[in-house]
Amino acid sequence: MTTHELAQRLGWKVLISGEDREVSRGYCGDLLSWVMGRAPQDSAWITVMTNINVAAVAVLCDVACVIFAQGAQPDATLRERAETEGLTLLATEDDIYAAAVALDRVLNTVKTE
Repeated sequence: MTTHELAQRLGWKVLISGEDREVSRGYCGDLLSWVMGRAPQDSAWITVMTNINVAAVAVLCDVACVIFAQGAQPDATLRERAETEGLTLLATEDDIYAAAVALDRVLNTVKTE
């Protein structure tokens, strides 16, 4: 499933429509140094962190997209950097747990189709 299909299926808001990439799995984390060493390539990273450092970590880890949970909104510098890097940014009002469960359900449904 691609990042754009994911947003459509789950009704998540597309903040920045970057490269439409395949999503392999989800990853949750807010401690950027922790995420930097552990987020899998092609994952959909769920966080509430909203500053420019999120873009740097997302690019370094080569995640498919960043999902902001709990209504968190990226600041202007992060939005600009995401556009420059072709990074897809999505948003949901769901808390991190609910977003992760929804993501897992959708990804597992696709695997069984």
